[in-house]
Amino acid sequence: MIGIIETAKDFMDIPGFNWKSLIIGFTVSNFLFDTYVKFRQIRVVESNGDNIPTELSNYKIDSETVIKSNKYSLSKLKFSIFADVYDLIENISILHFDILPKVWIKSGSILSNLITNVPILSKWISNSVISQSLVFMGLFSIISIVLSIPIKYYHNFVLEESYGFNKLTIKLWFSDTIKQLSLTFALGGPLLAAFLKIMDIFGDSFMYYLSVFLFIVQIFFIIVYPKFIQPLFNTLTPLEDGELKNEIEKLAEANKFPLDKLYVIDGSKRSGHSNAYFMGLPWGSKQIVLYDTLIHHSTVNEVVAVLGHEIGHWKLNHTTKLMTIGEIHMFAIFSLFAAFIKNKSFYNSFGFGLPLGTGVSEMPPLIGFLLFGDVLKPLDAAMQFFMNLITCTYEYQADKYAAEQNLSTDLKTALVNLHKENLSSLVVDGLYSAKEYNHPTLVERISAIDAYVSESKKEK
Repeated sequence: MIGIIETAKDFMDIPGFNWKSLIIGFTVSNFLFDTYVKFRQIRVVESNGDNIPTELSNYKIDSETVIKSNKYSLSKLKFSIFADVYDLIENISILHFDILPKVWIKSGSILSNLITNVPILSKWISNSVISQSLVFMGLFSIISIVLSIPIKYYHNFVLEESYGFNKLTIKLWFSDTIKQLSLTFALGGPLLAAFLKIMDIFGDSFMYYLSVFLFIVQIFFIIVYPKFIQPLFNTLTPLEDGELKNEIEKLAEANKFPLDKLYVIDGSKRSGHSNAYFMGLPWGSKQIVLYDTLIHHSTVNEVVAVLGHEIGHWKLNHTTKLMTIGEIHMFAIFSLFAAFIKNKSFYNSFGFGLPLGTGVSEMPPLIGFLLFGDVLKPLDAAMQFFMNLITCTYEYQADKYAAEQNLSTDLKTALVNLHKENLSSLVVDGLYSAKEYNHPTLVERISAIDAYVSESKKEK
């Protein structure tokens, strides 16, 4: 592996090569492809009118719901294109105006002032590349949050509000932003420091140790999130005794599902959308969390059918498989990055690694990794299609598992009702679905469940 990396380093470290132009080209190309795919979906939705897909004709979907769903889909798509334009301008501006080296220099100045003016800090931090990287990331996070405010505000308080989904208040939105930023500093800072230290200590073989480190971090957050992080944003209350709780416990017992606790989350204080999920390690006990909106809009049998689908994911080890794929993916990214981490021409293109007086003399690994993410955009686009294909396959398998539990009728009704309540699009362009959906479309899922049930009847 190290020999391959050294060869790649020699091949890519071409003096004078304009990496900035290449990355801007990738960024623009990615934007154009995304926009093309979204325009395809806009054309499909606009041409649908109030038509209900034949596969859904037996379900209670009125034309008014279809029209409202189409309007919501079009509003989201058009806003998404606008947000993409906003991001494109922001990203190109950061590169064109050399914002990164300017923020890096500013972070070094802030760090020096802190060490000089607050002597006690000198016991904990030093004037090093890692310390400066932490200050840089803090500054950059603040800049990113400020720049994202207009987009997030419009999304929540205009778009979602106009369709009755937004339940956020300005106060709660502001409070969430402060909490998220505080968590980023409190947890992200130490983790980033460890991330950079591992690269510093282990040199060209850092990818092995970083992969293990990130796996441990992932397990850490699975354990810590429900106990310490989630309560900062939502309230979890035990599901009340009654028919729903009894039926869920019966389902869990029948499938030997390691159910520990059943919770209801107050998702309605932020959004009118519905959801349900599990918490816990893939191989340990589980907590089921139901959105209050899901309980409100669904029957007991429908909620049980949805959970039957989720239990299918657990029974078929989908979470563990996805974690394994994620680890392999990250290891591959780290291995590729090893060829860039000391690439002088790469850093030089963005104002780093230059002689004193002409730019920034350092080649900070953090900056390299951030820019390397832009180099990977074509690969990320291909990976998105691949991962969506895998997750869609897993969704079909989980639906089949639920159908095997004699939950097919209620699952289909639940899926239709969830689409109706969430105003999800009933018609989807094939390319848009492949790129943007990590679940099959409603029509595809209903058809697959019907095909399985029909096949099962023939076998009997």
